[in-house]
Amino acid sequence: MTLSTTDSVVTAPRATPDQPRPEYPRPDLDRSSRWLNLNGVWDFDAADAAPSITVPFAWETTASGVNRTWLEHAVYRRSVTVPEDWAGARVVLRFGAVHHHAVVRIDGSPVGEHTGGYESFEFDVTAHLVPGIASELSVEVHAPADKRAVPHGKQRSIPRDDYDGVSFTPTSGIWQTVWLEARGRTYARTVSLRGDSLTGFDLVVDTAGEAPAGAVVRARIRETGESVDVRADSEGRAVGRLEVAAPRLWSPAAPHLYRVEVAVGDGEHADTLIATAGLRRIETRGEQLVLNGERFSIRGVLDQGYWPETGLTAPDEAALRGEIALARGLGYNLVRKHLKFEEPLWLHEADVAGMLVWAEPPCPSRFSTEAAEAFEAQLPAMVERDGNHPSIVIWGLYNEEWGLDWDISGSPERAAAAEHAYETLRALDDTRPVVENSGWSHVRTDLVDWHYYEPDLAEWKRAVAAMADGSQDDFSVRLGPDFIVDKSFYASDAVPRTGVPIVNSEYGEGFTSLERAWHLRWETQELRRHDRFAGYVYTEFADVEHEAAGLLTTDRRAKDWGGCVPADVNAETVLILDLVPLRAGADIEPPREPFALTVHVSHHGRLPVDVRVQAAWLSAGAPVDGASARAARGRPDAVGAELRVEPFVVSDGVELTVSASPVAARLLVWATDTSGAVVARAFLDAAEVEAPNRRGARQV
Repeated sequence: MTLSTTDSVVTAPRATPDQPRPEYPRPDLDRSSRWLNLNGVWDFDAADAAPSITVPFAWETTASGVNRTWLEHAVYRRSVTVPEDWAGARVVLRFGAVHHHAVVRIDGSPVGEHTGGYESFEFDVTAHLVPGIASELSVEVHAPADKRAVPHGKQRSIPRDDYDGVSFTPTSGIWQTVWLEARGRTYARTVSLRGDSLTGFDLVVDTAGEAPAGAVVRARIRETGESVDVRADSEGRAVGRLEVAAPRLWSPAAPHLYRVEVAVGDGEHADTLIATAGLRRIETRGEQLVLNGERFSIRGVLDQGYWPETGLTAPDEAALRGEIALARGLGYNLVRKHLKFEEPLWLHEADVAGMLVWAEPPCPSRFSTEAAEAFEAQLPAMVERDGNHPSIVIWGLYNEEWGLDWDISGSPERAAAAEHAYETLRALDDTRPVVENSGWSHVRTDLVDWHYYEPDLAEWKRAVAAMADGSQDDFSVRLGPDFIVDKSFYASDAVPRTGVPIVNSEYGEGFTSLERAWHLRWETQELRRHDRFAGYVYTEFADVEHEAAGLLTTDRRAKDWGGCVPADVNAETVLILDLVPLRAGADIEPPREPFALTVHVSHHGRLPVDVRVQAAWLSAGAPVDGASARAARGRPDAVGAELRVEPFVVSDGVELTVSASPVAARLLVWATDTSGAVVARAFLDAAEVEAPNRRGARQV
């Protein structure tokens, strides 16, 4: 039950049926030398439900053993015994998350209560537990079916949400790890480390326990030994600066993390933990996103964090950590974690791997003063828990006016709520860009982002170009089968029409996996055609229940992408082909005679790259990374002139003269650098288009 650690190795115990998710849940704020995991089988008291439940899985899930939806009240119970060697320590009971209102008791005595279904929380229970003596821990949970004024994200509600068609099975009760920790007599309750100066960390430690006022706090970097001592004020807050003489910055290419040992007090009753953080600065400069002084572009994917049998809780540590590698393998450099505080373990993995994160809280579904206050009440806990993670480069707030009744533009009251949420989050953390209303109608934001779904690729191409050159700033949104509205980038003159980064943060079309992969290829290339945009976020990473829009299945397996390689689509260097394709599987008809194909190159690397674009015919459906493709590269059918491509400047067009192919075939198009290495790859499928849909490919 105890996690053993060294400076560089963490060894977690294996999960068992009696104790799932056995790993220490906070590697970013490590107290794993003395902890007790309380996951496992608890007694469960609820109407018409099973008498026991497996924590930490929501009672709606099969993994919990209860599998009950629309249960609104339940009581969890189990015996807990504090180890005898914790005598003299403060004992803290911690909850990763409980939806929605929890009342905690030990041996019938109230310990505390908490409201907020996604936030982590804790109680000092030293006075309630005696080392070596068993006690009963109970958690009474209220989870309202009517969630309209409750931040709940994509969980279904009764009455139904306006967006019920894209909502999923609720997650109620305890749905993240529960554990006990031993701490010093006076201890660090929170630790904030901000490294955006790039030369050291701004340190804030809130102390608690027996004597927080005047407590001495020492912060020491494990790797280098650099340290600082600060004394807490009368409120128990210690503020200081930890300088780093030879700073190593955190970036996706080199995700260096510092392990900072934070100690409160001295002697056997001192408190010690290890906090993880990185030196990095994210900022906006005009219409550019800049990381550590260098421009970068978001190549992101939206991830809702649901699992087939465990809901919002990952089934195990390996699955949760593995999602970062899967996203990286698809070519993405950012994950937008949608309407969910994801587990700190996932965020730590993003830190370690160098994956950028767009983090956002869940929304309510109907506007009221109560709902707006509940939405903002989450924000301090979000920043307190997750603010140290260098991987988080964007904070989101409302999504598509959910909880604002889809009506910012027509309601000064709702617009004011979005603006107030922005100001609240900005006051909590001014080190990251904040988006107040993702996707639609901005009133106060650091990024202008937009969600746009359009099945007609010709219209997509036209609209994206018009939004890039500023001639159009509105787009159609289907809110229901017969309810289409126009949404704008802007709902206030306070948002500049130029000089703010613009990001498409949701897009994607198609009903089958083949159609979705086809739209991914062609829609993404049009976003890359316009380097005014600061990036994109594709919808989405994995399927969720009835929503089959993922690149991966619900259990994170690859789908049939019809030859598309997502890593090519989302690469640092990509090819842009000047045509509007006909349909999935038939981008063009088999050319009866040679034809001209114009190709541009988009490069988002740090330095210019010299490339040569070439093309060759493959058999229909041949893998673009298979043996036949490798052979074809040695005998290209078309070779373009050498071209220098500057970072973030789409190249001039290179014209290829491609030979005829009277039968169905696949045209591989690729670019090599001066060493001969392939740096970009695309393809065209040539196939007959039967009447009445026959039409020629449109050259542009």
